[in-house]
Amino acid sequence: MSPKLCLAQDPEADELLSTSPLALLFGMLLDQQIPMEKAFKGPKAIADRMGGELDVHRIAEAGEEDFAAVMAEVPAVHRFPGSMGKRLQGLARYLIEHYDGDPEVIWTRDEPDGKTVLKRLKELPGYGDQKARIFLALLGKQLGVRPDGWREAAGAYGDDGARRSVADVRDAVSLGEVREFKKAAKAAAKGSG
Repeated sequence: MSPKLCLAQDPEADELLSTSPLALLFGMLLDQQIPMEKAFKGPKAIADRMGGELDVHRIAEAGEEDFAAVMAEVPAVHRFPGSMGKRLQGLARYLIEHYDGDPEVIWTRDEPDGKTVLKRLKELPGYGDQKARIFLALLGKQLGVRPDGWREAAGAYGDDGARRSVADVRDAVSLGEVREFKKAAKAAAKGSG
């Protein structure tokens, strides 16, 4: 992975996201109930607090309370540091058990098609259908990971020119456009409910 991501809106955090599939998976998992930029800064904060490296084995093997303390250190990585710490550790353990700790294998093993990558993403702890589709769209749109049928598998998140999710954020302007889309979608949902 070498394209430059701009999800955290912070050069150092974005550099880690651009070079570490683990950081990207973690950021995506953290992206709930907090601003997107804060979620995607999380992996860098965790790495800094654990000696400068985001290591799937160290995270998986850390004591639950110890890792919760890393998550809760001020400023906290997430507004729910304990529960999100458990979720990140669960994801790390799953990656070790199923992918030898290498997240890239999710989208490279046996040259999978888009449906297969989506299925593998949905099997990750903490990744439901929507999060998996957004992550697949992010892989295709910004990282050049484009297995056959990836746009179809990603659904509307894979649409070219869309501004509906983190997959479409390339700078501060597109971040604003995604926020506007989400705000309008939320208002429409309230109006029909």
